[in-house]
Amino acid sequence: MAAMQMDPELARRLFFEGATVVILNMPKGTEFGIDYNSWEVGPKFRGVKMIPPGIHFLHYSSVDKANPREVGPRMGFFLNLQQRGLKVLRWDAAREEIDLSPAPEAEVEAMRANLQELDQFLGPYPYATLKKWISLTNFISEATVERLQPESRQICAFSEVLPVLSMKHTKDRVGQNLPRCGTECKSYQEGLARLPEMKPRAGTEIRFSELPTQMFPAGATPAEITRHSMDLSYALETVLSKQFPCSPQDVLGELQFAFVCFLLGNVYEAFEHWKRLLNLLCRSEEAMMKHHTLYVNLISILYHQLGEIPADFFVDIVSQDNFLTSTLQVFFSSARSVAVDATLRQKAERFQAHLTKKFRWDFEAEPEDCAPVVVELPDGAGTG
Repeated sequence: MAAMQMDPELARRLFFEGATVVILNMPKGTEFGIDYNSWEVGPKFRGVKMIPPGIHFLHYSSVDKANPREVGPRMGFFLNLQQRGLKVLRWDAAREEIDLSPAPEAEVEAMRANLQELDQFLGPYPYATLKKWISLTNFISEATVERLQPESRQICAFSEVLPVLSMKHTKDRVGQNLPRCGTECKSYQEGLARLPEMKPRAGTEIRFSELPTQMFPAGATPAEITRHSMDLSYALETVLSKQFPCSPQDVLGELQFAFVCFLLGNVYEAFEHWKRLLNLLCRSEEAMMKHHTLYVNLISILYHQLGEIPADFFVDIVSQDNFLTSTLQVFFSSARSVAVDATLRQKAERFQAHLTKKFRWDFEAEPEDCAPVVVELPDGAGTG
C-alpha cells in the first residue's frame, strides 16, 4: 500500500482513536481494498489502521502464484468497526480467502498490546475518499448488514452454484424428459434447455428482500389491476409493511447495500435487485405523497450513486432503451403533482435539471407509461 501524506497531529489522533483490521498471512500480490480504495499488497502487509468507526466493505481477489496476471473473482465482506476497535483475521491458504472466524480473545489482546510494533506493517485508511464512502452508505446500518449479508458473510462476485437435481444417471434424465447425454443437439435453444437448473449453494446468497411479481391484490377487478399496474404503490407498501414494518426508510439501506455489492463487489445479481427496487420506488405515485421524507432521501442517494457510473451504462445493448431515463421519467412526472410535498417537488426539479445537464438525458418526451397498459387478468376475472 502506498504511503499517504497526513498531518502528524491528525495521524497521531487517528492512530489512537481509529479502528484497526489486522489480516495475517495474506499472499504478496493479492488485490485488497477497503471501501473505495484498493491496492496490490506487498510482502510486509498486515492490515489497515486508523479506520473511522462505522460500516466498511473489505474486498479482495486472490492471484495465481504461477501466473500473477491471473486474478480470481472478487470477494468481500462488511464489517461494523468500533472506535479503537481491533479485528484480527487471517488468510486461509487452502480456500484462498480471508477466514472470517473470530480470532481467540487472547490472540486479539496480544495483538493489541503489540500494535505499536505492528504499526509499520499497517496501511493508513485513505481519508480522501471517506466523504464519498459515507455518501454511498449513510443508510446502511449494522441491522441492514446482518439482515442482507449471506450466512457465510462472504459476498462473492460469482456465486457458488449447485444443480437443483443431480441427474447422475440416464434414468434421472429420462424422468425430466431430457435426452441422453450423448445425443446431439438440434438447435441452440435445445442446448440451453438441456443445461441443468442451478441454485446458489446454501448460505452463500445475498438475502435481498423478496419483491412481488404480482402488483395487485388477490381478487382485484380489471380496473384495479390496470391502476395497480400503472401506480405500483400497492406493491411497494406490501414490501414496506412486510420487510420494514418499523421504519420504511430502511428500504434505502437495502438500495445502498445492493449498489455497493455491485459497484465494489462486482455482484451482477445485486445490480439487478437495485434496478427492480428502484423501479418499484420510482413508479409508486401514491406512496410518494405518503412517504415524502423517504423520497427526498432517495433523490440524495441517487445523486451520489449516479455519479459513480458512466451515462451509457444503463442502455440496453439490444433495444437501446435506457432503463434509468425511462424509470426516472415516470418519477419526475409524478413528482410534479401539486399533491406532492413542496420540498420533494423542488428537489426533484433540481435533480432532473442536474441529470439533464450532466448526462444530456431527455425527460420531456411522453413517458411510455402514458400509453395504454396491457395487463394479464388472473384466471376467473370477468371483463364486466
